[in-house]
Amino acid sequence: MGSSPSKPTESAQADHRRSFSEKNSYAPSELSESLAHLRISAPLSADGALTLGHVDDWEDVVAQSPKLQLSRTILNHTNIRETLVSRKAVIADAHVFNTEVDFKTNPITSQKSSGRCWLFATTNVLRYNIMKKLNLGDFQLSQAYLFFWDKLNKSNYFLELSIENADLPIDDRIVDYLSDELISDGGQWDMVVNILETYGVVPQAVYPESLHSSLSSPLNTLLKTKLREHSLILRDLSSSLRANSSLSEDAILQTLRSKKEELLKEVYIIMSATLGAIPKPDEPFTWDYLDKDGKAASWTGTSKQFYKTFAYDKYSPSDSFSLINDPRNEYGKLYTVDKLGNIWGARPVLYVNTQIDDLKQAVVKQIKAGQPVFFGCDVGQFSDRNAGIMDIALFEYEAAFDIKFGLTKADRLRTNESSMTHAMVISGVHLDPAGKPVRYKVENSWGPDVGNKGYFVMSDAWFEQFVYQVVVPKAFAPKELVKVYESGEKVVLPAWDPMGSLA
Repeated sequence: MGSSPSKPTESAQADHRRSFSEKNSYAPSELSESLAHLRISAPLSADGALTLGHVDDWEDVVAQSPKLQLSRTILNHTNIRETLVSRKAVIADAHVFNTEVDFKTNPITSQKSSGRCWLFATTNVLRYNIMKKLNLGDFQLSQAYLFFWDKLNKSNYFLELSIENADLPIDDRIVDYLSDELISDGGQWDMVVNILETYGVVPQAVYPESLHSSLSSPLNTLLKTKLREHSLILRDLSSSLRANSSLSEDAILQTLRSKKEELLKEVYIIMSATLGAIPKPDEPFTWDYLDKDGKAASWTGTSKQFYKTFAYDKYSPSDSFSLINDPRNEYGKLYTVDKLGNIWGARPVLYVNTQIDDLKQAVVKQIKAGQPVFFGCDVGQFSDRNAGIMDIALFEYEAAFDIKFGLTKADRLRTNESSMTHAMVISGVHLDPAGKPVRYKVENSWGPDVGNKGYFVMSDAWFEQFVYQVVVPKAFAPKELVKVYESGEKVVLPAWDPMGSLA
């Protein structure tokens, strides 16, 4: 907008930051004072319908505001996400960081048209150790390998839940929810640990991308259709078996699982045709490669051996856990989400809820120790994909429309305004002289053509509002939070809770 007067003053930007604070919620005394000053007036429309009188009043407001008239002149023919970018924020969000991990990986990865960000974030973390150990210049683990095993196990998980809930009405909320969110591409940290520990990892050259790993929607649509059909078959069978009073519960369960395995064969056939036959974790493969000096080398072993030999040193994925910041719920508690998982009977999804500063310190400690950090956030909020900036001050919406944003982080979770939508990797942080984070270097999985050659910058204020999860090895977590995690005493959130959203 050039020299337009819509740019907020310093005090306006401070107000903007305060509007995002959890402290913005009213205390009882403040609420009473607010109500005492509330002006009670009769509405223009007694029956609640919108009238032309409302429009006339609102037009009068615009007519008396040169700023709003200027916004109306400009914004009806320009993209607000481009026109209202704050120059001050762009300058402040420099892609410069004074503390970074000691090794840079290549290439920048791309999940393409799929929701596999959590698998890319995981493999982007694991390849740091692999590339250092093997002296590699460019390297990727096979995201498609993890995707295959996750999708197959999620199919089994859904059908096990269908058996478990077969006695519930078909329109029961949990049955309805599970039949909608049955095998998404997304996942959580504990779910990827399940896959890693059970199936290991392989280089991408051993199990390359296919069209349908990079473009997952057609495959997902087909699998969902079959799995919903399978679910109804199991429900009907369960009803028929229970009508026979001579059968024990164990006999019924074993019969249902036998039928389930027969149905899962169709899922495997579809997946192996569209993604490629999958290497088994107990069968050796041979990987020939060139190191960064051009020297040829070869390795032979199983996927589980590759994982345990190269993917980590001191801090194994299985020894790491999720810190979350969810202001709706009590801090210092362990949480899980009902019916959420991928491998049936394996490690559950667990979160330790704590103050946002604990998440920040976990990041700083890991970066200083040379460890990249897996984290989950709501990437679409106040961010610019092309510039690679995530900052709550990035857009001048409040100044241009004469509005204020009043939702707190807890409010956004309660009203479906925000949730954990994306997983990425933090590989650097810029600290002020007092050692407090100012901004973070983020490795995304959207290819090298966005951001700063694939890297994003995240402001500390954005971190506070839209980062929900940081994965931390126990060695870098506060002892009291490790104790909470190891206690196993968990609060179970409903399946549809926003903490059950899959990055």
